[in-house]
Amino acid sequence: MCNPPWRRTIAFLIAFSTPMLGACHGGGSGTAGNALLPQSSAGRDSVTARGHLGSVLSTKDGGQIFGFDINQNGTDGVLASARDTNKPGQVKVSVETFDQNSGAVTGSFAVQTGSVNSYAVDGIFAGDVALVTHYVIPKGSIFANRRYQVVSPVTAQKFTGVWTPPVVDVDVLQHGVNQTSATGLLFAIELKNQDNPDLIVTDVATNTISKVIHLDPNLFGGANGPQLGQYVAGNQGVIALSPDAGAVGLPGAAPINVVFDLATGASTRFTGFNNGSFGSGYVNGLGVDPNTSVAATTTELNAQVEFYNIAKRTGIKAAQLPCTSSTSQLNSGAGVGVDPVHKLFLVADPTYACSAGSALVIYDETGKLIETITGFKFAIAEPAVVLNPSLRMGWAFGPRFNQLQQFFY
Repeated sequence: MCNPPWRRTIAFLIAFSTPMLGACHGGGSGTAGNALLPQSSAGRDSVTARGHLGSVLSTKDGGQIFGFDINQNGTDGVLASARDTNKPGQVKVSVETFDQNSGAVTGSFAVQTGSVNSYAVDGIFAGDVALVTHYVIPKGSIFANRRYQVVSPVTAQKFTGVWTPPVVDVDVLQHGVNQTSATGLLFAIELKNQDNPDLIVTDVATNTISKVIHLDPNLFGGANGPQLGQYVAGNQGVIALSPDAGAVGLPGAAPINVVFDLATGASTRFTGFNNGSFGSGYVNGLGVDPNTSVAATTTELNAQVEFYNIAKRTGIKAAQLPCTSSTSQLNSGAGVGVDPVHKLFLVADPTYACSAGSALVIYDETGKLIETITGFKFAIAEPAVVLNPSLRMGWAFGPRFNQLQQFFY
């Protein structure tokens, strides 16, 4: 998933009381100015959308949502919420569970009002086990310490245990989407070690660590926009990133895809597509089919979706988003959700070029456009949607910061 800004802003929520969602990459889409305004393409999207929007969930306490996920093998979901109060520095926080079918909040726990605690949901892992970051601000400080708590299963509607990081004071930023294997994968940074990045191979349910892969900060640092995925059948992790996004009007180096053996930590890499007059720019999103090894990325300068075979280390196809050209930067895609049952990738398109508003653009694993669902209200650099493939249903952020949007595809 995209490294959303709430991973950083929530640590300062209590001190400043005004968290905001924004772009994942500090450079990227804001640097090129008017030189890269979207251009019309020859053809408009001719695919008829079969999907549609469903219910809208609003948090029980009215707070902004700081991370959420759903159980792919059930009907439950979990989110974290926080909102300002009328008292300076005082925030009301909670962790809430909800029903995927109805969008109704089914439970609320860790409910507190004060200046010390806040929460963010990292994700749900195999066995309906949720990992939640607990931010605790020590007395006299505005910077939060991080503790990690577990809800197992989510339907328990309470914290049931802890997860212990293998490195002191890490900040978990992304997880490999995987609810089938006990081998979970986290991308984290070491806050007291110059934010050096790590891959952590872990079974969250049993609080065990099987491997820590220390990454080169010059390559995998946040400025390069690393995006994490997991190829479960091959016991591999995947990071897609842009080592050089270029300067204004000048193309940067091609993105690279780095594949990690999660047993040994060994890695290999191969070059990605770099199409367009200005190149691809940053990698905005990555989705990996856990069974077939097919991956899809979105890039922020050329409004394209790139498809790769991770096992073969080769490219499959680069597809242009509907109604865009390879210089339509403002219409580029964001997070990529994966349906491994129906072999689909669901691309969040915050500024859909064919009509007003946002859309989900759906491709199969050959890069063929399958359908487009409009009517969303996405933020810039929208994280990947979360899916329940057996129900052909998913949830996304929005339309407001305290809401989630249900959809069917």
